[in-house]
Amino acid sequence: MPTPTAQSAHAPTDAELGALTDHAAALARGSAAATERERALPQALVEELRATGLMRAGAPAALGALEAPPATTLGAAERIARGDASAGWCVSIAATSSLLAAYLPDRGASEIFGDPETVAAGVWAPRGRAVAADGGVRVSGRWSFCSGISHSEWLFAGCILDDPQAGADGPTLRVVGLPTAELEVLDTWHTSGLRGTGSHDAVAEDLFVPEHRVLSLLGAAPRIDMPLYRFPIFGFFALSIAAAALGNARGAIDDLSELAVGKTAQGSSRVLAERSATQAAVGEAEAALRAARAFYYEAIADAWSAAQDDAPVAESLRLGLRLAATHAVRTSAEVARSMYDLGGGTAIYEDSPLQRRFRDAHAATAHFQVNPATWELGGRLLLGLPTKTAQL
Repeated sequence: MPTPTAQSAHAPTDAELGALTDHAAALARGSAAATERERALPQALVEELRATGLMRAGAPAALGALEAPPATTLGAAERIARGDASAGWCVSIAATSSLLAAYLPDRGASEIFGDPETVAAGVWAPRGRAVAADGGVRVSGRWSFCSGISHSEWLFAGCILDDPQAGADGPTLRVVGLPTAELEVLDTWHTSGLRGTGSHDAVAEDLFVPEHRVLSLLGAAPRIDMPLYRFPIFGFFALSIAAAALGNARGAIDDLSELAVGKTAQGSSRVLAERSATQAAVGEAEAALRAARAFYYEAIADAWSAAQDDAPVAESLRLGLRLAATHAVRTSAEVARSMYDLGGGTAIYEDSPLQRRFRDAHAATAHFQVNPATWELGGRLLLGLPTKTAQL
């Protein structure tokens, strides 16, 4: 691994990172309407987020990155999502992609993450085909859900490698680092929620990828033996979705609280905040959200503690991460729905943040890492039934 760069000479303190995060969250909140309208993060917000270092927080410190503990990165993404879910989502997804630096050969990690401004998107699902070539592979494919592709310099794209040695265990899977400048990005992201993530499709046509930008996530250990890279990477992926959802739910409570002190329902002399039904619903939402966050950060802390040791993180702890992430996303959607309902007729207008919170929350529930199939997976493991756990 390369020696530390000038950018790594001063890692921000927790207080400094917190201040940068809060400033970015405020900018995200102020830009939320424009973010949704343009279906992309505004350039000023992207520059602010790059400056925090959070979008490459999973890359090694030797490359000038934060190499931050999971709770630090995910907690910051949650705070930014409180301002706007799309912004928090882009932060947590980019941070997840930056973890792949630990799986690349040194040359590839330096090429992609050596620049402190680098942001990488990622779709690890094998939607491409890779064919062996001299010194690397040639890749073609189309990948959907490329969150943040419009402000990313690289895309980590999953592929099936043409491998005559592949047997009963299934195809040989690889992830390749592709420069976004060499991809065709299709304007496909016309969605109900999380519009600002700009999660368009990307297409590669017979691109050569040198072997130092080819990696394996399944059945291969990271090349760097540090706690961050012993932390389950697929668990981190699921947690990244939940960070955005939790922040969005907190933002929905904020938005309803702001509305409730000034809105008087038709036929009533009391503002919304003075009505007992409002008070009960807000109290219930607060309890549900705090409980979901407690489970979420407890699961992260338990797995992080285990990652300090050389042994692999136990299956029970990896399951805990997935259950906590799924529970957080689905609880957050219920909180956002409740706040939207309380907003009444005001919440249905496009200029109401509550309707955006509602749509963003339910877009997050569609992600495969946190969909209801997680409950089945968890139940099988808890009941002692044979279960495939390679991506747990």
